[in-house]
Amino acid sequence: MSTLADLLAEHTTLRERAAAHLQRLVAEWQLLADLSFADFVLSVRTEAGDIVNVAQCRPNTASTVLPDDEVGRVVDPAVHPQVFGAFAEGRILRDEDPVWLGATAIRRETVPVRFIDSTGGVAVVGVLTRAVDLTHPRLPSPLELAYQNSAGDLCQMVSDGTFPQQEGNPRGLSTPRAGDGFVRIDDRGVVVYASPNALSAFHRMGWSAELGGTRLSEVTAALLTDPFESQDAALLIDAACGVSDPPTGPYRDVGMRMEANARRATVLIRAVPLAPRGASTGAVVLIRDVTEVKRRDLALISKDATIREIHHRVKNNLQSVSALLRLQARRTSNDEARTALTEAVGRVASIALVHELLSGSVDEEVDLDEAVDRLVPTLVDVASGDRPVWVRRRDRLGVLAADLAMPLVMVLTELIQNAIEHGFVAARTDARIDIHADRDVRRLRISVRDNGSGLPDGFDMTSSERLGLRIVATLVSIELGGEVSAMHNPDGPGAEFVVVIPLHREATR
Repeated sequence: MSTLADLLAEHTTLRERAAAHLQRLVAEWQLLADLSFADFVLSVRTEAGDIVNVAQCRPNTASTVLPDDEVGRVVDPAVHPQVFGAFAEGRILRDEDPVWLGATAIRRETVPVRFIDSTGGVAVVGVLTRAVDLTHPRLPSPLELAYQNSAGDLCQMVSDGTFPQQEGNPRGLSTPRAGDGFVRIDDRGVVVYASPNALSAFHRMGWSAELGGTRLSEVTAALLTDPFESQDAALLIDAACGVSDPPTGPYRDVGMRMEANARRATVLIRAVPLAPRGASTGAVVLIRDVTEVKRRDLALISKDATIREIHHRVKNNLQSVSALLRLQARRTSNDEARTALTEAVGRVASIALVHELLSGSVDEEVDLDEAVDRLVPTLVDVASGDRPVWVRRRDRLGVLAADLAMPLVMVLTELIQNAIEHGFVAARTDARIDIHADRDVRRLRISVRDNGSGLPDGFDMTSSERLGLRIVATLVSIELGGEVSAMHNPDGPGAEFVVVIPLHREATR
């Protein structure tokens, strides 16, 4: 599906700032749709003079009256002349009589979208069509009246070119919806109407009385625990409704969102100024109780920190074990015991390295390339002794989840140790081990090649008595669900061990 930017580029030659104004309008118009109990469609004029619909919004507070997708349709002047009239006259127009779509009676209202550029120039860059269901007329409730009056002011501001404002949101806070909690205040900052959800939010914050007739900035400031947040909230609300004597202090974010902590709750607040035709009529204050969301976020942060701390401590303990094994190997005179202890050092070091990488990861994933690059020097130092062996990673292995990365790093450890200890019968200056990888969305293939003496005649990995190879076979088949094979090096003398593992188990079924 094409985005609004794509459709504007396809059909218009609007300047960048005018297009950005339409983008901001579409980002904010869910509030318009919810307050109006109406569907909205945005139309623009094409280079050829036609008018085409480029965006559509349906309300959360009422059933849609436009079930079909209107985006991309060219407006027929005979069917909807008010759209052309709004472009031409630059004022809000309304159908005199309802239009029937099937069994639904719809009243349509067109709102010109004005854009005021940096030089003061004014232009109509689009038209909003507001479609309201009139099939079952009834006396509106106080909530519906408050919604609709606010929606009327906002639509007039769209026509004036003063809504939406160009606001920053450096903290990336979301926007509360009208249904979360709606408060209408007048130009003195006094509450005219508060929805039941808004009352519940303020009661949870610690307010026990009614909100009607109170000054919202004072109520909010009294409930917040942090004195700086209290001042900011009061300034935000008072400045939004145009109070002439706001609390002293620099105001930073007019009409912006803020998150605030009360004694019993955490809330997200947003104040939307209402100033149709340039005269302030107050503001709409939206409030959302995000207490449970914050608690879950804090619980997740705490759990993540605990898991990473566990990985860090396990890594420290394993490094201590590795150091003790290395010390014991150096004090052992029995060659067979020294070899076994040396191999154990490499195994423990590989597990410790994975835990170290996981202690710095936020998503329980391991970069295999970093793991191999850091593990190889340790393995060469421990296993090769005085024999120079060059180990090189030729290809990228990628990132794997911890449950796959742990056994795979152990497999690579065993294969590299096996090549160092058994692949080269005598010291040589050109001894090398290459690690190749081939990865797609379904599987990862890794080969460990050496240029050593090669495999003995009749070698069968399944019947090998070497502990390292038995560990490799067990981990690959049981932990990784893959396959391992051994063969002669295709590039020359030496041996090659190939490990193939599925990256998604269900893809192999």
